[in-house]
Amino acid sequence: MIQFSTDFLKVLKIEKGLAENSILSYKRDLAKYHAFISNRQRIDDITNVTQRNLRAYVRFLNAENISPNSIKRAISCIRNYHQFLVSEGKMDFNPVLQIDTPRVARKLPSVLSVEEIEKILHFIPKKAPMAKRDIAIFEMMYSCGLRVTELCNFKISNILWDSEMVRIDGKGGRQRFVPIGPIARNNLKNYINKERPSLIDNNPNVPELFLSRNGKKLTRMMIWILLKKWTSTAEINKDVSPHTLRHSFATHLLEGGADLRSVQEMLGHADISTTQIYTHLDKEHLKEVHRTFHPRFE
Repeated sequence: MIQFSTDFLKVLKIEKGLAENSILSYKRDLAKYHAFISNRQRIDDITNVTQRNLRAYVRFLNAENISPNSIKRAISCIRNYHQFLVSEGKMDFNPVLQIDTPRVARKLPSVLSVEEIEKILHFIPKKAPMAKRDIAIFEMMYSCGLRVTELCNFKISNILWDSEMVRIDGKGGRQRFVPIGPIARNNLKNYINKERPSLIDNNPNVPELFLSRNGKKLTRMMIWILLKKWTSTAEINKDVSPHTLRHSFATHLLEGGADLRSVQEMLGHADISTTQIYTHLDKEHLKEVHRTFHPRFE
């Protein structure tokens, strides 16, 4: 079993170009699946798995009270895994194809209003240690729609000052270019010229743009903690995550009249159907405008 899964993960990384975090998710899901098949179903050869075994695994996942999204992801993982085994000639057919995945209600992402964005920026103390960095981080995430991992890995060389663009190394090794407005550019220059030099004394060649106090690149958790601190200080009563700023970026573009295809390109979505969730948010905005201003809602 182990060799098959190792080969499968190599294909995902080398041929499919999946990001490291995606590879780790697949690895965890496969380990859990293998443990169940081996220990609970008493099967030593994964190629002998049947639909009965797979349905038992789905019941096992349901009994663990994990979310429908997690179950859907786990089934998708083993479906791709068995399809790999079929393509390698290890199995004659993919037994997962007949297994139903749970229906998952599409949850609309949390979005900050423009006023809430401005309020958070106002409450970041301008003279506090690392304030220039924190403001630049917030502006980059909101102005360019970066994923938190993209922000952590963003290098200073990815800023294309002359063309007023940033180059983003996205999911699956896909690269995209996103415009960066004057406010975000000015805040970046402020951080790079006045604060970042003091962070790289012990590590002058560090390529990442955003650094911790000890000169190392920030982690996803550090960004999450910073954002929670900013929103709490500004008394924003919403469940705000780093991805909320990305959602706000997309929603505000659409509300301003941007076309869906351009927003898709700036977000780095491979499939426009992923971007279309923001059209639902835009419709909610239109409903709110209608409720607020139409005389029949008095």
